[in-house]
Order: sequence, then C-alpha cells, then structure tokens
Amino acid sequence: MTTAAPAPAVSAALAARPIGMFDSGIGGLTVARAVARRLPHEQIVYFGDTAHLPYGDKSTAAIQAYSVKICDLLLRQNCKLIVIACNSASAAAYELVREYVGSKAQVLSVIDPIVAHLGQAYAGRRVGLIGTKQTVNSNVYKKKVDDLNAGVDLHSLATPLLVPMIEEGFFKNAISDDIIAAYLSQPDLANIDALVLACTHYPLIKEQIARFYAGGVDVLDASDVVAADTEAYLAAHGLLAPASETPPAHHFYVSDFTRSFEESTRIFFEQEVHLEHYPLWD
Repeated sequence: MTTAAPAPAVSAALAARPIGMFDSGIGGLTVARAVARRLPHEQIVYFGDTAHLPYGDKSTAAIQAYSVKICDLLLRQNCKLIVIACNSASAAAYELVREYVGSKAQVLSVIDPIVAHLGQAYAGRRVGLIGTKQTVNSNVYKKKVDDLNAGVDLHSLATPLLVPMIEEGFFKNAISDDIIAAYLSQPDLANIDALVLACTHYPLIKEQIARFYAGGVDVLDASDVVAADTEAYLAAHGLLAPASETPPAHHFYVSDFTRSFEESTRIFFEQEVHLEHYPLWD
C-alpha cells in the first residue's frame, strides 16, 4: 500500500494569503460562493470586470489585455492563487496569464477540472455543452476532451443571450424559460446524457435547465467541481489557510459600479457584500 506524498512545507504567512478570482462580471461569484463554502478559512479577493462584460463577445486580444490588468491588482493584493472564474477568459487567456504571473502566484482555470470530471464520469457517452461564443468558438473544451481519449462525444452550442439576461436579474420567469427552452431544443443538444454549464453565470439558471430536462439529463454545475479542484490543489501544495475563530473578510471589486450590480451580487453570492469600485484604466 502506498501513501500520498506529504504536502511541501510553506510558511504560515504564504498559506494565509488570499485566493484571487476574476470574471467578466459577477457570474464568477458562483465559483467564489462554492469555494467559500468548501474552504471557510480562505479569504477571497474577487474582481468583476463589469465595465467590459460580457467577455463572450470580445476578441481574444481584448480578453487577454483585461485579464493581465486584473492580475496586476490581484498580485498587489498578495494572492497566493488566482482562479480564472470565467470560461471565456480561461479559454482566451489562461496560458498568457500563467506566463505573466510566473512564480508570483499559482493560476487555475475553470475548464480543466470539468474536463477531468467528464473523462471520469462520462466516458463513451454523449455530452452537451452551452457557453458564450468565445468559449464555444475557441473549441478548447472539445480539444481537451478529445485529448483524454475517453470516448466522450461532446457537442457544444453558443448561447449568447443567457449572460446579459442573468446579469440583469432577468430569470426565473416565463420569458427566460422560453429563451432557455429555445436553446436547449436545438439539434446540437439532442440525445445527450449530460449538459455542461460552461459559463459561471449559468448555475443561477440550473433549476430552470433541470426542469426542462425533467431528470433525463445530468446538469453539470462546474462551480462545485472547481471548488473541489481548488481545495485539492491548495492541499497538495501545503497552501491551505490555517483555521481561525473569526471568518475571513472577503473583498469584492468591480470595474464599473451600479446599485443594480450590488443587488445582483447578493443573489450570486447569497450574502451581503460590499462592492468597491476599481476602474481598470484611469
């Protein structure tokens, strides 16, 4: 019987540093919420680039420029780990961000954990995926899934109306049900065993999607998978924050502030939060 190698020794000060996360808007708060639940001693510094949302319609070069600028802020906050809590940014900028950050912090994407999960749980099966134009057109999920050689038959569909609909709080009603049904009824998603929600906004409409399928399709929320992957990574590298009697104070930044976003943030994170306005270019 073999035992797992012990985590490397790191300083307590390094382990106590925060986890940085960013997204094009506030959708990535679904990942932040999952991480906060799973790792209650970890402090989170979150940046929502609300001035430039949605990333799904932006060019690769633009997303890369935004991502690097955001990482500057997260590095100044001494983050030990940066989670790109956005599928579009993970597809367009992950490699560049890793190179830019270098040894200053570790970088994780939201794509690799769900790809690994598909290989383990859906080998030889037909799986659907919905996401932004940027994520779907990058073909990154298809390439990574095919590299697993697990026989996962992946079919992707761009659903560009969903992010602005969710950002505006326009869901859980009959009109949004109709929009969701129109997308999920497309031939690309016929006869699937599971559907990947390849956008961190989509967990907020997971119940509506599940209701459409009436239990016939597994609806995969990547936020919980990413949270588990984050915990495993920190544990393997000896970076888990030490336990504390008082909960950590999370910090939330947005590049463009409106009161409606503050209200939406409470919906995404499921608790009261204070958004700090931090323009990327001033």
